[in-house]
This record gives sequence, structure tokens and C-alpha cells, in this order.
Amino acid sequence: MTLTRRDLIVALLSTVATLAVVSAQQQAPSIMHSTVFDVDSIAPRPVEYGSVRSIVRSPTPTLDELEMHYTTLNAGQKSHDPHQHANEELIIIREGTLETLSGGVWKRVGPGGIIFNASNELHGVRNVGTGPASYHVVNWKSPQK
Repeated sequence: MTLTRRDLIVALLSTVATLAVVSAQQQAPSIMHSTVFDVDSIAPRPVEYGSVRSIVRSPTPTLDELEMHYTTLNAGQKSHDPHQHANEELIIIREGTLETLSGGVWKRVGPGGIIFNASNELHGVRNVGTGPASYHVVNWKSPQK
């Protein structure tokens, strides 16, 4: 059997494509280390209920993923219906008045208030004030044991 130039080119391109796919799958996202974020320097992205500033979504030395964002809800709005997810979440209210679904009960919380949403528990927030409500959200995914 004689290999043609075309056969060699096809074999070479196939090898390069295979190596590229394997390399892309093996590259893990970079681990985030100590850093400082200036939320006010991040441009807000308008959404139908207000705005969101995406801060970070990255693995850390001890977490599979750390995700943080800053949300502003317009008066009378909610970011989404009550829901649940495996990751845990911390919400720190900066301004305004929210109601949060926690333990099956809607509770009112204002500036400086902290909401913890445990894994797989139904939760949600809505702005019940007359002006905007802004809050920091910190989500984390721990390694599964």
C-alpha cells in the first residue's frame, strides 16, 4: 500500500484536531487566589427586573466554583420565581427592602441584612420597597464527597 500526499495531509490534520480536543478538555480553569473587586467599577448589565454586575465565576483552592454578582431590583420586582439548587448562597442587602422566602416563610430584610440559602432549599427574593433594592450574592459549589 502506497501512501499519497493527500493521505499524509489527512492523517496530519486528524492528529492535530484530536490533540487540540484532548488539550482543551484537559485544561482546567485557573484557580482564583486572593483578590479585591471594586463592584462600582463593573458596568451593570440591564435586565428586565433591574441590573446585574457579574463579578467572578471561578474555582478556588477549596471550592469547585465561587460565583459572585451584584443585583439591583427595581421596586416591585423579583429576579426570578422561588427555586432551589445544590449550591449554597449568601445574600447581603446593601440598600432597599426585600422579602425573602426562607424556611417556607416570607421574611422582610433591609440594609445590612444577611440571607443564607442552604443547598436544595426553596428560596427567593422580591423588592417590596418603593425604590431600588441592591444586594451582593455569593454562591459556592463545594467538592462532592
